[in-house]
Amino acid sequence: MAKSGKLLRSLIRAGTRTAKLFAAMATPPATPKPRRPRVKPISAKSPTASVAKPSAPRSAAKTRTSRTTAAPTLRPSAVAPGKWLAAHALTAAGQRMSYWLYLPKHLPERAERQGMPLVVMLHGCQQTATQFAQGTRMNLWAEKKGYAVLYPQQLATIQPQRCWKWYDRATQEGGGDVPTILTMIHQVLTQYAIDRSRIYVAGISAGAGMANILALNHPRLFAAVGLHSGPVFGVGHNTLGALGVMKHGAGLRTDTAVHELLQRQPQFPGMPAILLQGAGDNVVRPINQIQLARQSMLLNRLAGPAKVTFKPKGRHNAHQLHDLYVGRKLMLRIAHIEQLEHAWSGGDPALAFNAKAGPDASKMLLEFFSRHQR
Repeated sequence: MAKSGKLLRSLIRAGTRTAKLFAAMATPPATPKPRRPRVKPISAKSPTASVAKPSAPRSAAKTRTSRTTAAPTLRPSAVAPGKWLAAHALTAAGQRMSYWLYLPKHLPERAERQGMPLVVMLHGCQQTATQFAQGTRMNLWAEKKGYAVLYPQQLATIQPQRCWKWYDRATQEGGGDVPTILTMIHQVLTQYAIDRSRIYVAGISAGAGMANILALNHPRLFAAVGLHSGPVFGVGHNTLGALGVMKHGAGLRTDTAVHELLQRQPQFPGMPAILLQGAGDNVVRPINQIQLARQSMLLNRLAGPAKVTFKPKGRHNAHQLHDLYVGRKLMLRIAHIEQLEHAWSGGDPALAFNAKAGPDASKMLLEFFSRHQR
């Protein structure tokens, strides 16, 4: 743990020396039947819950969240011209878990011919699906690129802060909310023209933790994963343990969790990943990004050194990109963003957990995803 802390301190203050830290990690050691929901269009006045600033880990905060609250009207600048649909899937306990779906109005020729690519977007704690859609502005980018976007929403009856339980051992092994989200995906696949070779999953914070769980448990369904401010995979196992991971990382469990996954899936095909992290994040601290990068390198059998690009501060926060390839194929992109706290980079600052300053995380995700298909 002391060594990990030293790496973290070096990453935050050393600027271009970050490349050496990621290069040092380069040497690895010697579904439920779909239900057809009633899908209906909804207006910009989508039901949302209030957002509070985090005072505890976003996976385990105890601030009260209302289950039925009125929504603010989405600002016109945040509303994309495509279809905005609402539906639900049933959990194993018979509860109705809602989701929202964006379908672009204009499709590029490839999407017209082969179907739309689909991005599954998972919100963080103290967020709703509609707030996440507005805050990330993902629908606007999806319209430009011709992507469909699916936004599952965690039930407050499952977790009062609407946190996805990324730290739960059963969930990490493919249980918990994982089958319900898979049901949503399959409902969308059966109803709309989706390119099944181009399905992606992304999220922030607890949503990033769940996105990683989905991708790693179902690597042949997802073509790539995007994690913004996410915790290390395969650790925690209770709320107190989740707190420790978010603050201090996983220590020796970083590698162990990957080895356990590969024992369950000896034919794991690899999982392209983009990891975004703010240097100023004190909720899910940057040590998590370092260890997620380590896990991705092991899973994808990557070796350094990484190609490093430094983007100086201008209209956006200064940031570094560390890219690792297999041949000419970009398999892992690590984006470390200076000054960014626990917030979506380049988001709508009118909502909590979004930072106005770029780089634009939504654009970065779609550009990375466009490189990959199954």
